[in-house]
Amino acid sequence: MTSTNTAAPPRKKRLYQHLYFWVLVAIGLGIAVGLAFPKQAAELKWLADLFVALVKMVIAPTIFCTVVVGIAGLGSLAKAGKLALRTISYFTVLTVVALVIGLVAINLFKPGEGLNIAVDEGVAAKTIDAAKAAEGEGGITGFILGLVPTSVVSAFTDGQLIQVLVVAILVAVAITFMGARGAKVVAAIDTVGQVMFGVIKVIMYAAPIGAFGGMAFTVGMYGEKVLSSLAFLMGTFYLTCIIFIVGVLGGIAALARFNIFKFIRFIKDELFIVLGTSSSETVLPRMLAKLESAGAEKSVVGLTIPTGYSFNLDGTCIYLTMGAIFIAQATGAHISIATQIGLLLFMLISSKGAAGVTGAGLVTLAASLAAFGDTIPVVGIALIVGIDRFMSEARALTNLIGNGVATMVIARWQGDLDIERFKAVLDDPDLVDMDSLLSPEPTDIVPAAPPVGRPELEPVPAPA
Repeated sequence: MTSTNTAAPPRKKRLYQHLYFWVLVAIGLGIAVGLAFPKQAAELKWLADLFVALVKMVIAPTIFCTVVVGIAGLGSLAKAGKLALRTISYFTVLTVVALVIGLVAINLFKPGEGLNIAVDEGVAAKTIDAAKAAEGEGGITGFILGLVPTSVVSAFTDGQLIQVLVVAILVAVAITFMGARGAKVVAAIDTVGQVMFGVIKVIMYAAPIGAFGGMAFTVGMYGEKVLSSLAFLMGTFYLTCIIFIVGVLGGIAALARFNIFKFIRFIKDELFIVLGTSSSETVLPRMLAKLESAGAEKSVVGLTIPTGYSFNLDGTCIYLTMGAIFIAQATGAHISIATQIGLLLFMLISSKGAAGVTGAGLVTLAASLAAFGDTIPVVGIALIVGIDRFMSEARALTNLIGNGVATMVIARWQGDLDIERFKAVLDDPDLVDMDSLLSPEPTDIVPAAPPVGRPELEPVPAPA
């Protein structure tokens, strides 16, 4: 006789109860409004900007809390150092692979060859100015100095994720040195992190609005320009990103014994949010919670995901090499193989620290071109300004998938992955309930002390 006390399987959510459904509806509405009312739609960008600003508001404290709790929870600096070394090694290898694939694809398809376009310097003026500022702080020395904030507070106020990560690592190391005394500090920081996740849960209700505004603006502003000859470059870039995801990331996932397509289905909510907002930062906190729930240790997730947002931008790397060589092809500039390799090595550094927000890739590309003098005309950046918004979506999607795969691969490499749990959530993504993950855990409430000057009243005895 079988027992009847077995736990019932979780009830499947209806389609309209999924966040991705409403984001997808919002994207469809945004496209329709952009096509029907392009002038009005071009003024809706503020909706996407508002949503991105809301998320960015809590990213820095969320990353700080997650990294500190994750590393301090390891209890061993040797283990933390081993994890950091493996993470950086993996990211460096994947960055080189992404840059090389972009270089090969642009030389194979040659979308800019024969165009012989004369560029308008005025169109690219703002981007070039931003690139000059970035170039002035560039190079290896500038990159290293940029890791250190001017103060602990500025790391949070300036929105530099890599600086927040550095501060978090230093704090985690200091707490580890404290031994048992640091347990209370870790518990307090973990509580603050749970509160931040609760705030994120509230903000996520605005995700469809942000996706609607972002897509309406994109289609309304650039819809007609996409039909130009530059559509070939955009199509080539999207194809290259798909090849990278399926071929490279899919191969790495297969070595780690999981299916890349099941993983993409698992993070589909986050992918649709990124598609609508063109920013991978909007889902960073959700990825932290989701991948940990999928079986990866908190320490691995807390270090790999935030670091990946600065050091593992696969889509951005593909964009950099393809964009640079396309400009050279379109303007008739001859670039030797040696120069292309030199450009690749420079971009290996310049791609680090690039933010996961719209427009960062364009500025990084312009800064890279400026570093090579007149070899490739920097003003050629004007050729792709119009379609950069569309290409930024592919960049952000590729970056997100790449960081997600990296986290689970490194977790398995470290022996910090619950393989059975991971397989289960890949087969049934509904096992991970984001509503409960983003809700702060209940804590014991300490009774408030009685007001000063008003002693507690003695209980009145019951009448006899």
